[in-house]
Amino acid sequence: MISWFFIGLVVTILLTPGPTNTLLASSGIQVGIRKSLPLIPAEALGYFISITVWGLIIGTVSKQFPSVPVILKLFSAGYILFLALKLWRTANQDEDFSQATIRARELFVATLLNPKALLFASAIFPTYVWQNTSAYTSHMLVFLLLIIPIAFFWTFIGSVICSNKVTWLNQRNMQRTASLVLVSFTVPLSYSALLSL
Repeated sequence: MISWFFIGLVVTILLTPGPTNTLLASSGIQVGIRKSLPLIPAEALGYFISITVWGLIIGTVSKQFPSVPVILKLFSAGYILFLALKLWRTANQDEDFSQATIRARELFVATLLNPKALLFASAIFPTYVWQNTSAYTSHMLVFLLLIIPIAFFWTFIGSVICSNKVTWLNQRNMQRTASLVLVSFTVPLSYSALLSL
């Protein structure tokens, strides 16, 4: 059973600005939404490989050291809080979207190395997913389906920021909102980890 908490965390973290989303927005600025669509499968493949590898490592290690998932969950909650504070502090700084045209290979590598993958594998995906093929398949499918509208959203954001037609849709407001949402998720994540001790 896939929880709404899982879906909420995935959506929130995928929406958070980072290397992959910056590249998607850059592509939206440079070539528009339609020409940026081929980047979405590259992001999905990068996350699929990275999360799966991290998850298998965590699943293997946690059999011998059951406290590892709890420690990683607490570490992840700390990382989310750090990310939230960083987003809030840098909300007034302009993001540099002036990169060369983004190719699928570059986006794939950026996503493969994105630290969010470890966060997803260690704290967002439930621990039983790494010991149960059926649970892994259903959670991964939901995750991959959620990538599509969010990646589309970031390319759309790039095209809107470029046109300056919507004044309230700006980097500052987006980052401050993302920061508050992230903070709201650190509490239940930390609480669930502490309950597991």
